[in-house]
Amino acid sequence: MTTRPSGRAPDALRAISIEPGFAHHAEGSALIRMGGTEVLCAATVESRVPPFLRGQGKGWVTAEYGMLPRATHTRGGREAAKGKQSGRTQEIQRLIGRSLRAVVDLEALGEMSITVDCDVLNADGGTRCASITGAWVALRLALETLVRNRVLARLPLTAQVAAVSCGLTGAGAVLDLDYDEDSAAAADANFVLTETGGIVEIQATAEHAPFAQDQFDTLLRLARTGTAQLFIAQRQAVDAALTARTAP
Repeated sequence: MTTRPSGRAPDALRAISIEPGFAHHAEGSALIRMGGTEVLCAATVESRVPPFLRGQGKGWVTAEYGMLPRATHTRGGREAAKGKQSGRTQEIQRLIGRSLRAVVDLEALGEMSITVDCDVLNADGGTRCASITGAWVALRLALETLVRNRVLARLPLTAQVAAVSCGLTGAGAVLDLDYDEDSAAAADANFVLTETGGIVEIQATAEHAPFAQDQFDTLLRLARTGTAQLFIAQRQAVDAALTARTAP
């Protein structure tokens, strides 16, 4: 057993902050910081839905994900310049979209679409988890805008959703891996959970050898500990934004 590179306790999150309203023109936005990872999440509302939903009275929530070229240690080429997205990018943005749709009543939303853009400014591990957590705040604020403008009678949200990574490292089972831990972990997992205790999605991978059920259970307990703190941070960010909107 060794100590974590950051010196954190096994069940400690990195320092987290969520700054709502960072993108001034978006219907809802948030800049989320988890340690050295920073992601700008901005929600856009459109009065149309994809062709497969037209005429069904349902809305749609989706996401797009990307990284700035120098979000990482070395420059990554812009995917737009290459003319296509990488498989990793597509997989992550689909995960974010699924996570958000899991807590939205699409019928109550009506025939509107909300796209949440998640752009990684700085990456130090856990970018998909930070994106999901920040995207929920951006989505919530966009929906609040629709309610305030009387486009919607009520918020079509059913729960909060947040995500956090956990892994098996030289320090044992740990919460919220940074890049150094993630790159050397024997196993890592991303947990997407709701504040009501629901599981939206779990992505778990053994890097070297299979891990045991009791180890997985430990990771899940850590994830619940971490997301409980993330749910508080989300609510605080939303409350701060709504207070600012009503200030004289």
